[in-house]
Amino acid sequence: MAKLILSQSNKVILGVCGGLAEYFGWDATMIRILFVIAAIVGMGSPGIVYLVLFLVMKFQ
Repeated sequence: MAKLILSQSNKVILGVCGGLAEYFGWDATMIRILFVIAAIVGMGSPGIVYLVLFLVMKFQ
């Protein structure tokens, strides 16, 4: 099973979206678009979710 880690090859800011895409086998652009839509709509505080995901992926 793949490990949920930050992407080193497909990163724009911190590598969270690229890492999620590699883990789930999706396109990183789709994950980034979902984060942008979530930020516009404001559901779930996507900025906080992004930072929590970064910390989990960095220090696991």
